[in-house]
Amino acid sequence: MDVVNILLILVVLVVLALFVMKIVQKRKNEQVEEVVEVDDKTYTLEKMTAFVKKRLDEITKINLYDIGLSEEELKRRKNKKYELKKALKGCTYGDVNDKKYVKELIYDILYKEYGVNELNVSKAIPFDVPSLLTAQDKFDIIIYMYKNEFGYEALTEIIKKYDLAQLKYVYGDAKPSYVITEEEISNIYEKENFALTFTDKLNVVVQRIYQHYKGYSAIDEIRDMNIDGVSGGVSGLPESFLSQVAQTDGDYLTQVLDNKVPRACDSIWIFFQGKSIRLAFLSFGTEAELKRVCQNIYKYNNPGQLSDTNGYKINEMKDGSRVVVVRPSMSETWAFFVRKFDVKRATLEQIVLFEGKEETIELLKFLVKGARILALTGEQGCRKDNHAYGND
Repeated sequence: MDVVNILLILVVLVVLALFVMKIVQKRKNEQVEEVVEVDDKTYTLEKMTAFVKKRLDEITKINLYDIGLSEEELKRRKNKKYELKKALKGCTYGDVNDKKYVKELIYDILYKEYGVNELNVSKAIPFDVPSLLTAQDKFDIIIYMYKNEFGYEALTEIIKKYDLAQLKYVYGDAKPSYVITEEEISNIYEKENFALTFTDKLNVVVQRIYQHYKGYSAIDEIRDMNIDGVSGGVSGLPESFLSQVAQTDGDYLTQVLDNKVPRACDSIWIFFQGKSIRLAFLSFGTEAELKRVCQNIYKYNNPGQLSDTNGYKINEMKDGSRVVVVRPSMSETWAFFVRKFDVKRATLEQIVLFEGKEETIELLKFLVKGARILALTGEQGCRKDNHAYGND
Protein backbone atom coordinates (compact mmCIF):
# COMPACT_ATOMS: atom_id res chain seq x y z
CA MET A 1 0.00 0.00 0.00
CA ASP A 2 2.84 2.36 0.87
CA VAL A 3 4.48 1.70 -2.49
CA VAL A 4 1.22 2.56 -4.31
CA ASN A 5 0.88 5.84 -2.37
CA ILE A 6 4.46 6.77 -3.12
CA LEU A 7 3.92 6.08 -6.83
CA LEU A 8 0.73 8.17 -6.84
CA ILE A 9 2.54 11.03 -5.11
CA LEU A 10 5.37 10.84 -7.66
CA VAL A 11 2.88 10.87 -10.55
CA VAL A 12 1.11 13.93 -9.08
CA LEU A 13 4.44 15.72 -8.59
CA VAL A 14 5.54 14.96 -12.14
CA VAL A 15 2.23 16.19 -13.58
CA LEU A 16 2.42 19.33 -11.42
CA ALA A 17 6.02 19.97 -12.50
CA LEU A 18 5.08 19.58 -16.17
CA PHE A 19 2.14 21.95 -15.69
CA VAL A 20 4.34 24.59 -14.04
CA MET A 21 7.01 24.23 -16.77
CA LYS A 22 4.36 24.67 -19.44
CA ILE A 23 3.07 27.89 -17.84
CA VAL A 24 6.61 29.25 -17.43
CA GLN A 25 7.49 28.42 -21.04
CA LYS A 26 4.25 30.02 -22.25
CA ARG A 27 5.01 33.23 -20.37
CA LYS A 28 8.60 33.24 -21.55
CA ASN A 29 7.63 32.93 -25.20
CA GLU A 30 4.62 35.19 -24.87
CA GLN A 31 4.56 38.15 -27.25
CA VAL A 32 4.14 41.27 -25.14
CA GLU A 33 2.60 43.25 -27.92
CA GLU A 34 -1.13 43.06 -28.33
CA VAL A 35 -2.95 42.57 -31.59
CA VAL A 36 -3.91 45.98 -32.96
CA GLU A 37 -7.45 46.05 -34.27
CA VAL A 38 -7.34 48.27 -37.33
CA ASP A 39 -10.15 50.75 -38.02
CA ASP A 40 -10.48 54.30 -39.37
CA LYS A 41 -9.08 55.83 -36.17
CA THR A 42 -6.27 53.36 -35.54
CA TYR A 43 -3.49 55.62 -36.76
CA THR A 44 -4.63 58.86 -35.19
CA LEU A 45 -2.27 60.59 -32.76
CA GLU A 46 -4.68 59.98 -29.87
CA LYS A 47 -4.87 56.21 -30.46
CA MET A 48 -1.12 55.85 -30.94
CA THR A 49 -0.37 57.95 -27.85
CA ALA A 50 -2.65 55.74 -25.76
CA PHE A 51 -0.92 52.60 -27.10
CA VAL A 52 2.56 54.00 -26.39
CA LYS A 53 1.58 54.94 -22.83
CA LYS A 54 0.18 51.46 -22.22
CA ARG A 55 3.24 49.68 -23.65
CA LEU A 56 5.77 51.74 -21.72
CA ASP A 57 3.72 51.19 -18.57
CA GLU A 58 3.81 47.43 -19.19
CA ILE A 59 7.57 47.45 -19.79
CA THR A 60 8.32 49.36 -16.58
CA LYS A 61 5.91 47.37 -14.38
CA ILE A 62 6.44 43.79 -15.63
CA ASN A 63 7.63 41.30 -12.98
CA LEU A 64 10.73 39.77 -14.58
CA TYR A 65 10.93 36.97 -12.00
CA ASP A 66 7.64 35.48 -13.22
CA ILE A 67 8.69 34.73 -16.79
CA GLY A 68 11.43 32.15 -16.20
CA LEU A 69 14.46 34.02 -17.57
CA SER A 70 18.02 32.81 -17.34
CA GLU A 71 20.32 34.64 -14.93
CA GLU A 72 22.10 36.48 -17.72
CA GLU A 73 18.86 37.43 -19.49
CA LEU A 74 17.29 38.51 -16.20
CA LYS A 75 20.21 40.81 -15.46
CA ARG A 76 20.06 42.31 -18.96
CA ARG A 77 16.31 42.90 -18.78
CA LYS A 78 16.59 44.43 -15.31
CA ASN A 79 19.22 46.89 -16.53
CA LYS A 80 17.07 47.79 -19.52
CA LYS A 81 14.02 48.28 -17.31
CA TYR A 82 15.98 50.48 -14.89
CA GLU A 83 17.40 52.53 -17.77
CA LEU A 84 13.93 53.15 -19.19
CA LYS A 85 12.47 54.19 -15.82
CA LYS A 86 15.41 56.55 -15.33
CA ALA A 87 14.98 58.03 -18.82
CA LEU A 88 11.21 58.51 -18.38
CA LYS A 89 11.92 60.48 -15.22
CA GLY A 90 14.93 62.39 -16.58
CA CYS A 91 13.28 63.56 -19.79
CA THR A 92 10.74 65.58 -17.78
CA TYR A 93 13.66 67.56 -16.31
CA GLY A 94 14.88 68.72 -19.72
CA ASP A 95 17.58 66.06 -20.22
CA VAL A 96 18.05 65.86 -24.01
CA ASN A 97 19.81 62.47 -23.82
CA ASP A 98 16.92 60.87 -21.90
CA LYS A 99 14.52 62.50 -24.34
CA LYS A 100 16.39 60.96 -27.28
CA TYR A 101 16.31 57.50 -25.64
CA VAL A 102 12.55 57.63 -24.99
CA LYS A 103 11.82 58.87 -28.52
CA GLU A 104 13.85 56.04 -30.05
CA LEU A 105 11.85 53.53 -28.00
CA ILE A 106 8.56 55.13 -29.09
CA TYR A 107 9.76 54.93 -32.70
CA ASP A 108 10.43 51.17 -32.33
CA ILE A 109 7.06 50.57 -30.66
CA LEU A 110 5.15 52.32 -33.44
CA TYR A 111 7.15 50.74 -36.26
CA LYS A 112 7.58 47.18 -34.98
CA GLU A 113 4.50 46.66 -32.81
CA TYR A 114 1.80 49.11 -33.87
CA GLY A 115 2.36 48.60 -37.58
CA VAL A 116 2.97 52.15 -38.75
CA ASN A 117 4.23 52.14 -42.34
CA GLU A 118 4.50 54.39 -45.40
CA LEU A 119 0.84 53.87 -46.27
CA ASN A 120 -0.72 54.80 -42.92
CA VAL A 121 1.74 57.27 -41.33
CA SER A 122 -0.02 60.17 -43.10
CA LYS A 123 -3.26 59.32 -41.28
CA ALA A 124 -1.73 60.81 -38.12
CA ILE A 125 -0.45 63.97 -39.80
CA PRO A 126 -1.51 64.64 -43.44
CA PHE A 127 2.02 65.01 -44.84
CA ASP A 128 0.87 64.37 -48.41
CA VAL A 129 -1.85 67.07 -48.40
CA PRO A 130 -0.24 70.42 -47.44
CA SER A 131 -3.61 72.19 -47.39
CA LEU A 132 -4.71 70.00 -44.46
CA LEU A 133 -1.60 70.64 -42.38
CA THR A 134 -2.05 72.91 -39.36
CA ALA A 135 0.46 75.64 -38.48
CA GLN A 136 1.89 73.39 -35.76
CA ASP A 137 2.24 70.49 -38.23
CA LYS A 138 4.19 72.72 -40.61
CA PHE A 139 6.36 74.13 -37.83
CA ASP A 140 7.12 70.63 -36.49
CA ILE A 141 8.28 69.55 -39.95
CA ILE A 142 10.34 72.73 -40.48
CA ILE A 143 12.08 72.51 -37.09
CA TYR A 144 12.76 68.78 -37.57
CA MET A 145 14.38 69.26 -40.98
CA TYR A 146 16.43 72.24 -39.84
CA LYS A 147 17.48 70.41 -36.68
CA ASN A 148 18.90 67.60 -38.82
CA GLU A 149 21.23 70.15 -40.41
CA PHE A 150 21.84 72.79 -37.74
CA GLY A 151 21.20 70.94 -34.46
CA TYR A 152 20.13 73.25 -31.64
CA GLU A 153 20.79 76.32 -33.80
CA ALA A 154 17.79 75.35 -35.96
CA LEU A 155 15.35 77.98 -34.64
CA THR A 156 18.01 80.70 -34.87
CA GLU A 157 18.69 79.78 -38.50
CA ILE A 158 14.97 79.89 -39.38
CA ILE A 159 14.47 83.30 -37.76
CA LYS A 160 17.57 84.78 -39.40
CA LYS A 161 16.97 83.28 -42.84
CA TYR A 162 13.42 84.58 -43.07
CA ASP A 163 13.99 87.79 -41.05
CA LEU A 164 11.25 86.92 -38.54
CA ALA A 165 12.58 88.99 -35.61
CA GLN A 166 11.22 92.28 -36.97
CA LEU A 167 8.46 94.58 -35.77
CA LYS A 168 5.28 94.04 -37.75
CA TYR A 169 1.63 95.00 -37.64
CA VAL A 170 -0.92 92.29 -36.95
CA TYR A 171 -4.59 92.76 -37.79
CA GLY A 172 -6.39 94.30 -34.83
CA ASP A 173 -3.28 95.68 -33.12
CA ALA A 174 -2.74 99.43 -32.91
CA LYS A 175 1.03 99.14 -32.58
CA PRO A 176 3.64 96.93 -34.24
CA SER A 177 5.00 94.02 -32.24
CA TYR A 178 7.48 91.16 -32.43
CA VAL A 179 5.37 88.21 -33.55
CA ILE A 180 5.66 85.20 -35.85
CA THR A 181 2.34 84.51 -37.52
CA GLU A 182 0.66 81.46 -39.01
CA GLU A 183 0.91 83.01 -42.48
CA GLU A 184 4.69 83.33 -42.16
CA ILE A 185 5.04 79.66 -41.16
CA SER A 186 2.88 78.62 -44.14
CA ASN A 187 5.02 80.70 -46.50
CA ILE A 188 8.24 79.19 -45.11
CA TYR A 189 6.86 75.66 -45.49
CA GLU A 190 5.83 76.37 -49.08
CA LYS A 191 9.22 77.87 -49.98
CA GLU A 192 11.22 75.02 -48.40
CA ASN A 193 9.21 72.35 -50.28
CA PHE A 194 10.61 69.49 -48.18
CA ALA A 195 10.86 65.96 -49.61
CA LEU A 196 10.08 63.83 -46.56
CA THR A 197 11.04 60.17 -46.31
CA PHE A 198 9.05 57.66 -44.26
CA THR A 199 11.64 57.94 -41.48
CA ASP A 200 11.25 61.72 -41.44
CA LYS A 201 7.46 61.46 -41.23
CA LEU A 202 7.54 58.89 -38.44
CA ASN A 203 10.06 60.95 -36.48
CA VAL A 204 7.75 63.98 -36.68
CA VAL A 205 4.86 61.81 -35.43
CA VAL A 206 7.06 60.44 -32.62
CA GLN A 207 7.96 63.98 -31.53
CA ARG A 208 4.29 64.98 -31.45
CA ILE A 209 3.39 61.94 -29.34
CA TYR A 210 6.37 62.47 -27.02
CA GLN A 211 5.66 66.16 -26.38
CA HIS A 212 2.12 65.44 -25.23
CA TYR A 213 3.18 62.41 -23.18
CA LYS A 214 6.44 63.28 -21.41
CA GLY A 215 7.49 66.54 -23.08
CA TYR A 216 6.50 70.18 -22.76
CA SER A 217 3.71 70.26 -25.33
CA ALA A 218 4.11 72.83 -28.13
CA ILE A 219 7.34 74.31 -26.68
CA ASP A 220 9.16 70.99 -26.28
CA GLU A 221 11.59 71.38 -29.19
CA ILE A 222 11.78 75.16 -28.77
CA ARG A 223 12.99 74.83 -25.18
CA ASP A 224 15.98 72.77 -26.36
CA MET A 225 17.08 75.39 -28.89
CA ASN A 226 19.95 77.83 -28.29
CA ILE A 227 17.80 80.88 -27.56
CA ASP A 228 17.58 83.20 -24.56
CA GLY A 229 14.40 81.71 -23.16
CA VAL A 230 10.77 80.70 -23.58
CA SER A 231 7.62 81.38 -21.60
CA GLY A 232 3.97 80.35 -21.67
CA GLY A 233 0.67 81.51 -20.18
CA VAL A 234 2.00 85.05 -19.62
CA SER A 235 -0.57 86.86 -21.78
CA GLY A 236 -4.11 86.37 -23.02
CA LEU A 237 -7.38 85.82 -21.20
CA PRO A 238 -7.51 83.38 -18.25
CA GLU A 239 -10.19 80.69 -18.01
CA SER A 240 -11.69 82.33 -14.91
CA PHE A 241 -12.43 85.48 -16.94
CA LEU A 242 -13.96 83.48 -19.78
CA SER A 243 -16.35 81.71 -17.40
CA GLN A 244 -17.60 85.13 -16.21
CA VAL A 245 -17.92 86.45 -19.77
CA ALA A 246 -19.96 83.38 -20.76
CA GLN A 247 -22.73 84.50 -18.41
CA THR A 248 -22.87 88.08 -19.67
CA ASP A 249 -21.52 88.42 -23.22
CA GLY A 250 -22.06 85.45 -25.50
CA ASP A 251 -20.82 87.28 -28.61
CA TYR A 252 -17.43 88.04 -27.03
CA LEU A 253 -17.09 84.42 -25.91
CA THR A 254 -17.79 83.31 -29.49
CA GLN A 255 -14.94 85.53 -30.70
CA VAL A 256 -12.63 83.95 -28.13
CA LEU A 257 -13.59 80.43 -29.18
CA ASP A 258 -13.02 81.40 -32.83
CA ASN A 259 -9.42 82.33 -31.85
CA LYS A 260 -9.97 86.02 -32.56
CA VAL A 261 -9.08 86.83 -28.96
CA PRO A 262 -6.02 84.98 -27.56
CA ARG A 263 -6.39 82.95 -24.38
CA ALA A 264 -3.71 82.28 -21.78
CA CYS A 265 -3.19 78.78 -23.17
CA ASP A 266 -2.44 80.36 -26.58
CA SER A 267 0.39 82.41 -25.07
CA ILE A 268 3.86 81.24 -26.15
CA TRP A 269 6.78 83.67 -26.22
CA ILE A 270 10.49 83.29 -26.88
CA PHE A 271 13.41 85.53 -25.92
CA PHE A 272 15.64 85.90 -28.96
CA GLN A 273 18.66 88.20 -28.99
CA GLY A 274 17.04 90.53 -26.48
CA LYS A 275 13.61 90.56 -28.17
CA SER A 276 10.40 89.08 -26.79
CA ILE A 277 8.73 87.40 -29.77
CA ARG A 278 5.23 85.93 -29.60
CA LEU A 279 4.67 82.67 -31.49
CA ALA A 280 1.10 83.36 -32.58
CA PHE A 281 0.91 80.13 -34.60
CA LEU A 282 1.47 77.85 -31.57
CA SER A 283 -0.82 77.03 -28.66
CA PHE A 284 -1.08 74.64 -25.74
CA GLY A 285 -4.67 74.04 -26.84
CA THR A 286 -6.27 73.87 -23.40
CA GLU A 287 -5.62 75.22 -19.93
CA ALA A 288 -5.19 71.61 -18.74
CA GLU A 289 -2.23 71.15 -21.09
CA LEU A 290 -0.65 74.42 -19.94
CA LYS A 291 -1.18 73.30 -16.33
CA ARG A 292 0.52 69.95 -17.05
CA VAL A 293 3.58 71.69 -18.49
CA CYS A 294 3.77 74.08 -15.51
CA GLN A 295 3.54 71.18 -13.06
CA ASN A 296 6.41 69.29 -14.73
CA ILE A 297 8.85 71.90 -15.95
CA TYR A 298 10.18 72.93 -12.51
CA LYS A 299 10.54 69.47 -10.91
CA TYR A 300 14.33 68.95 -11.26
CA ASN A 301 15.96 68.11 -7.88
CA ASN A 302 12.55 68.01 -6.14
CA PRO A 303 12.12 71.68 -5.14
CA GLY A 304 8.79 71.04 -3.41
CA GLN A 305 5.14 71.13 -4.32
CA LEU A 306 3.55 73.99 -6.23
CA SER A 307 0.30 74.51 -4.32
CA ASP A 308 -2.41 77.08 -3.76
CA THR A 309 -0.71 78.24 -0.56
CA ASN A 310 2.74 78.26 -2.20
CA GLY A 311 1.80 79.67 -5.58
CA TYR A 312 5.25 80.05 -7.18
CA LYS A 313 8.49 78.10 -7.58
CA ILE A 314 11.94 79.25 -8.66
CA ASN A 315 14.29 76.49 -9.71
CA GLU A 316 16.70 75.40 -12.42
CA MET A 317 16.48 72.67 -15.04
CA LYS A 318 19.05 69.97 -15.68
CA ASP A 319 20.78 72.01 -18.39
CA GLY A 320 21.18 75.01 -16.04
CA SER A 321 18.20 76.98 -17.35
CA ARG A 322 16.39 79.05 -14.73
CA VAL A 323 12.67 78.36 -14.45
CA VAL A 324 9.94 80.28 -12.63
CA VAL A 325 6.42 78.85 -12.38
CA VAL A 326 3.30 80.55 -11.00
CA ARG A 327 -0.26 79.36 -10.54
CA PRO A 328 -3.66 80.64 -9.36
CA SER A 329 -4.54 82.15 -6.97
CA MET A 330 -1.20 83.92 -6.82
CA SER A 331 -1.53 84.70 -10.54
CA GLU A 332 -4.51 84.94 -12.85
CA THR A 333 -3.45 81.84 -14.76
CA TRP A 334 -0.84 79.08 -14.86
CA ALA A 335 2.39 80.44 -16.35
CA PHE A 336 6.11 79.73 -16.59
CA PHE A 337 9.31 81.53 -17.57
CA VAL A 338 12.43 79.64 -18.71
CA ARG A 339 15.63 81.66 -19.09
CA LYS A 340 18.65 80.09 -20.74
CA PHE A 341 22.15 81.50 -20.30
CA ASP A 342 24.49 81.07 -23.23
CA VAL A 343 27.65 82.61 -21.74
CA LYS A 344 29.89 81.66 -24.69
CA ARG A 345 27.77 83.72 -27.08
CA ALA A 346 27.23 86.65 -24.70
CA THR A 347 29.90 88.91 -26.17
CA LEU A 348 29.57 92.68 -26.33
CA GLU A 349 29.76 92.58 -30.12
CA GLN A 350 26.83 90.16 -30.24
CA ILE A 351 24.73 92.02 -27.64
CA VAL A 352 25.27 95.68 -28.59
CA LEU A 353 23.76 96.05 -32.07
CA PHE A 354 22.84 99.74 -32.48
CA GLU A 355 24.71 102.33 -34.56
CA GLY A 356 27.88 103.61 -32.91
CA LYS A 357 28.35 100.39 -30.96
CA GLU A 358 32.15 100.48 -31.29
CA GLU A 359 32.40 103.65 -29.18
CA THR A 360 29.90 102.26 -26.65
CA ILE A 361 31.89 99.04 -26.25
CA GLU A 362 35.14 100.95 -25.74
CA LEU A 363 33.47 103.19 -23.14
CA LEU A 364 32.12 100.17 -21.24
CA LYS A 365 35.58 98.58 -21.18
CA PHE A 366 37.16 101.70 -19.66
CA LEU A 367 34.32 102.10 -17.12
CA VAL A 368 34.85 98.53 -15.92
CA LYS A 369 38.64 98.89 -15.84
CA GLY A 370 38.21 102.08 -13.81
CA ALA A 371 36.03 100.22 -11.28
CA ARG A 372 33.15 102.62 -11.87
CA ILE A 373 29.67 101.83 -10.53
CA LEU A 374 27.36 100.85 -13.38
CA ALA A 375 23.55 100.71 -13.29
CA LEU A 376 21.99 98.17 -15.65
CA THR A 377 18.35 98.97 -16.39
CA GLY A 378 15.81 97.99 -18.99
CA GLU A 379 12.59 96.14 -19.67
CA GLN A 380 12.14 92.40 -19.31
CA GLY A 381 13.99 90.45 -21.99
CA CYS A 382 16.47 93.19 -22.92
CA ARG A 383 19.41 90.96 -21.79
CA LYS A 384 20.43 92.72 -18.57
CA ASP A 385 21.80 89.39 -17.28
CA ASN A 386 24.19 89.13 -20.20
CA HIS A 387 25.47 92.65 -19.48
CA ALA A 388 26.62 91.72 -15.98
CA TYR A 389 30.20 92.90 -16.44
CA GLY A 390 32.20 94.01 -13.45
CA ASN A 391 35.06 93.15 -11.12
CA ASP A 392 35.24 91.52 -7.72
